[in-house]
Amino acid sequence: MRTRTMRALAALGLVAASALSVVSMPLSAAELKLRVLETSDIHMNLLSYDYYQDRPVQEFGLARTITLIHRARAEAPNSLLFDNGDLLQGNPLGDVVARVRPLAADQVHPAYKILNLLDVDAANLGNHEFNYGLPFLRQAIAGAAFPYLNANVMEADGHRHAFTPSVMLEREMRDEAGQAHALKIGVVGVTPPQILEWDRQHLAGKVRVRDMVEAATEQVTALRRRGADLVVVIAHTGIDRTELPRLSENMAAQLARVKGVDVLLLGHAHTEFPGPGFAGYPGVDLAKGRLYGTPAVMPGRWGDHLGVVDLTLRSTGQAAPGARWRVADSQSSLRPIFDRAARRPLADADPMPAVVIAQEHQATLDYVRSQVAVADQPIHSYFSQVLDGSAVRLVAQAQLAYARKAVQGTALEQLPMLSAAAPFKSGGRQGWTQYTDIPAGPVAIKHVADLYVYPNTIKVVKLTGAQVRDWLEMSAGQFRRIDPQGPARQDLVDAAYPSFNFDMMLGQDGALRYELDLTQPARFDKDGQRQGDGHRVVNLSWRGQPLDERADFLVVTNNYRAYGGGHFPALAADKVVVDAPDETREAVAHFLAAQPSLSAAVAAPSWRIRPVPGVAMQFVSGNGALAHLKETPQVRQVKDNGDGSSLFELAP
Repeated sequence: MRTRTMRALAALGLVAASALSVVSMPLSAAELKLRVLETSDIHMNLLSYDYYQDRPVQEFGLARTITLIHRARAEAPNSLLFDNGDLLQGNPLGDVVARVRPLAADQVHPAYKILNLLDVDAANLGNHEFNYGLPFLRQAIAGAAFPYLNANVMEADGHRHAFTPSVMLEREMRDEAGQAHALKIGVVGVTPPQILEWDRQHLAGKVRVRDMVEAATEQVTALRRRGADLVVVIAHTGIDRTELPRLSENMAAQLARVKGVDVLLLGHAHTEFPGPGFAGYPGVDLAKGRLYGTPAVMPGRWGDHLGVVDLTLRSTGQAAPGARWRVADSQSSLRPIFDRAARRPLADADPMPAVVIAQEHQATLDYVRSQVAVADQPIHSYFSQVLDGSAVRLVAQAQLAYARKAVQGTALEQLPMLSAAAPFKSGGRQGWTQYTDIPAGPVAIKHVADLYVYPNTIKVVKLTGAQVRDWLEMSAGQFRRIDPQGPARQDLVDAAYPSFNFDMMLGQDGALRYELDLTQPARFDKDGQRQGDGHRVVNLSWRGQPLDERADFLVVTNNYRAYGGGHFPALAADKVVVDAPDETREAVAHFLAAQPSLSAAVAAPSWRIRPVPGVAMQFVSGNGALAHLKETPQVRQVKDNGDGSSLFELAP
């Protein structure tokens, strides 16, 4: 009996020892797979629908991204989903909810009707979240069923956070052996400090903005002290090649090197990381999708990609909070909703969004289809980066008409006035269907929004003639330098230069004229720093005489540009002399409605690219341009690229 008892006790001891061994193994050798998913820069493209063209599309839309989210979650038992901002603004649906039929106090914003059903874990504020002002932003995000984060926007006193800076998520995850673990995931959000420039009229005197890296460092350190097993930084910022000073716009490289950051989720730049566009960038590992060793991802724009970061976590064997897990391996990748080469969708639209925002969608359709004018000729932007096109000139004319009324009866009335505008829709990374393309006939609100896609407001700045010239020189940085002794065919447009920074200018009754001599080097770099004494802007004249660089001029523009957006020389808040509250789109709509003939309303061209003898300058545009070649004899098609675009050239 005693022997049997001893054996039993021994057996129990063995079992107990075995149990202790099993318990201790996860502490020393447990491996856990975690998938982090990211959406960013949706810009209210909740459905796969283009409100500007008033038709369904396959190339973008959160509804299709949701299908990829469901697939990605089905493949991985442990996952987290984050959104990186620029969600609430970007198309007429966003405008209807914010301005046309504003949300009632008890209504949930349509974006959150959808995201709440997706079980989003947390979200970050992008710069465009501030476009409609702080009261609307706070009202909108109150309807989100998940934490909204921002660590670098402070209250006006500079000490209190204006929003929740970070959050500690507690989630149960299962390791590869099926063992459950409670993980603490710290999450931080930051956005570009330039919101104080871009939305000055909404934010001046109400908030202050700190450097993203400094704010993130503080929060990451605090989260680690609180026992975070993993820290995710959701940063609404892009990747720059160079080392940038504090308070810069694109600080991903610096954020990736903040101690304690395990995952970096990026956005804002509308580019795709990992992707070939970042080959050769300092600190970039494209094979693994890392930036200075930190797993990172940036999923394009408008829901055209889902960002995926797959992590392998290993237990450190430590029981102390904050030291229990480390990232042993990672792989970042992008999942597209559309195959650009084959021109076919890779994901169907999930039906949920169309159902839950059906009323808001219909209200938007009713709004964009309301007529404001009649066009007696097509208006398009297919060639607006290389020719002085009607689409951009219409916007500039509308701004000029608005500003002339604004200065009537003031001392500013006597000053010569110019108007600056840029082609916002220019294909390229936006997609080869993304152009203003208004057919002859009725002009509706959707066409006005197609001409001017942002909710910017009108501003007037006062500059010298020399500063006007520098503005145009900065814009001319869009072009590559043409070698008159080089090949017979040369690329014209620098695809990395944002089209919204290519400002052209006009004066009333064709008073301003200039040419661009692209055999000369660019006078300014992309940050507005002077890099030479050359001039691309030549034959600059006002009313038939050389423009007086000492004279004063008024220039009508938008709030983004007036307050320094794009790093244009001399432009800053102190140059603003008319701080108008009205949106540019509203001014465009009123201008169009007042015109008996839009063709007569479009000013004559004010600029051209000076031909280079013996050189055909080539550029790429969408195939929709082919319908307009007859009216543009100076452009010819070279070849169809097979992806919805064609190679064109300006005649030598």
